[in-house]
Amino acid sequence: MTVSEFFELFLDELRQSPELTSYYKFLADPGSFEFRKAYVVQRLHYILDHLPNKEAAIWDCGCGYGTTAIFLALNGYKVHGTTLEFYYEHIAKRMAYWSQFGDVVGFTYSYENLFDSPPPPASYDHVIIQDTLHHLEPLQDALRIFRESLRPGGTLILVEENGGNVVQTFKLYLRRGNKRIITIYDEQLKKDILLGNENIRNLATWRRELAQQQLYIPDAEVQYIRLFPPFFFKPGQTPQVLARENKLWRTNSFLKENFFFGLNFIVEKEPRK
Repeated sequence: MTVSEFFELFLDELRQSPELTSYYKFLADPGSFEFRKAYVVQRLHYILDHLPNKEAAIWDCGCGYGTTAIFLALNGYKVHGTTLEFYYEHIAKRMAYWSQFGDVVGFTYSYENLFDSPPPPASYDHVIIQDTLHHLEPLQDALRIFRESLRPGGTLILVEENGGNVVQTFKLYLRRGNKRIITIYDEQLKKDILLGNENIRNLATWRRELAQQQLYIPDAEVQYIRLFPPFFFKPGQTPQVLARENKLWRTNSFLKENFFFGLNFIVEKEPRK
């Protein structure tokens, strides 16, 4: 199933499932539809492009509602997703919906805190960490678990917000100040857990944090996405807008580090020569 085919079926699912629309806002504002769609589609392509082997063992840590894992299962991948909070209770209904369009048995999922039940060493070829790493605390403990979970030649696939984006950083400061780590009570686990409070970071900071666990980001696999605001995304113009963004982040360091919203990168256990 292509990304485009999946997205159209995803929109049909949202029309039938209002409980998902507070998180996935594609139906809320026609003026921002192409803008939001482009962001999700680019991220799915990035993940898919870095999963060349369908026999690989994949862990989707912080899989949320399971959207990415469902897409991968429909394309023949085997993915185990772990999640917390309210997301978990919606996944079974989603699996029933998507089973109409293909085989989703490759996606299994569980309600787990990775610090309580880390996977055995060398369990996975790839770990997808999408909109999740900035929530994990203590961060170094999480990175150690990820490193140990990887098989030789394995990778972490990171899909994050760019913590260098000055607009987003300012918005987050207004919302939560400098309180970057909080404690929440998990009703199902019956315990307090630490949570990164939208504790996003820029690429240089991620490099430093990862290096403490002998983990490395190859430059060739870094991608920045989303620069222009919604009104740039007119119907039929999205490919041209994305082409401009792709050129700008590759040629303008100031823009990519300070104004691009999305940051995708791969993490490996050995530095590339």
